[in-house]
Amino acid sequence: MVNKFKYSDSNKRYYTLDYFYKHKFNSKVFKASINGGFTCPNKDGTVGFGGCIYCSKLGSGDFGGNKEEELEVQFEKVKNLISKKWPNSKYIGYFQANTNTYAPLNELKDKYERILKLDNVVGLNIATRSDSITEECYNYLEELSKKTYLTVELGLQTIHDRTSMLINRCHTLTNFEEAVKKLRKRNINVVVHIINGLPYETKEMMIDTVKYLSKLDIQGIKIHMLHVIKDTKLAEMYEKEKFHILTRDEYVDIVCDQLEYLREDIVVNRITGDPDPKELIEPTWTLKKFVVMNEIDKLMVKRDIYQGDKYTK
Repeated sequence: MVNKFKYSDSNKRYYTLDYFYKHKFNSKVFKASINGGFTCPNKDGTVGFGGCIYCSKLGSGDFGGNKEEELEVQFEKVKNLISKKWPNSKYIGYFQANTNTYAPLNELKDKYERILKLDNVVGLNIATRSDSITEECYNYLEELSKKTYLTVELGLQTIHDRTSMLINRCHTLTNFEEAVKKLRKRNINVVVHIINGLPYETKEMMIDTVKYLSKLDIQGIKIHMLHVIKDTKLAEMYEKEKFHILTRDEYVDIVCDQLEYLREDIVVNRITGDPDPKELIEPTWTLKKFVVMNEIDKLMVKRDIYQGDKYTK
């Protein structure tokens, strides 16, 4: 059976990042995760304390490099591993851990531009919070976007206020919308992170988050499953309340429904996560990443569905 999805040349029925990179850069492109040593306004008291309740001690950058090492060293370690199999690859420098616009502008410039000077780097992905980009930073990012392929990743996780308060996000949906508008006004690409399986959210609530995002001018999405990580407030909460953790089948079912409501031109940058097996409490099925991805593919074929099938303007 021929795949009729316009943004695929494989069995995928959704718009993968691999497809996007291949057609944009005419090359295999990899993200090199690096730890810029940034902190977070939700940890130091600027907007809150303790961070989001699921956030690991590495600031959700468990594979994001060692902040004690120079940025160039972190990058080269990733590149050396990848180049053994794909010697002619290009790279995106990915500032992943914590909040990567939360520093003085001169520090941001230094760290970003050091990565851009490295061989075969074609762009940057900068993960941050919607409440942590100053006006001067917005203007600098606009300049940067004219020199390289720039993407800003915004953590949202959910559109539901009750859940947002429960997980201690400490920013509003209005603030998030304003950040998206300011970035798009400057023609900067936006990727949004969401989490499925947050405590006490229903399937309908998770689908509503995707329906909402499909109406916004965003270019990509990252879909994660909630990970209960050791030594987090979420782990303490889970121990006390034993809230429901999605099964693999439930997660696959929800993601397939979400993809149907996701606008077809939004690139799916991630469809499941990569937990650290040494730190993960639940759900252990997420350790088999490719099994989860294959199950999503199989269910989409079984249902004969494609990304965007149910999207309406």
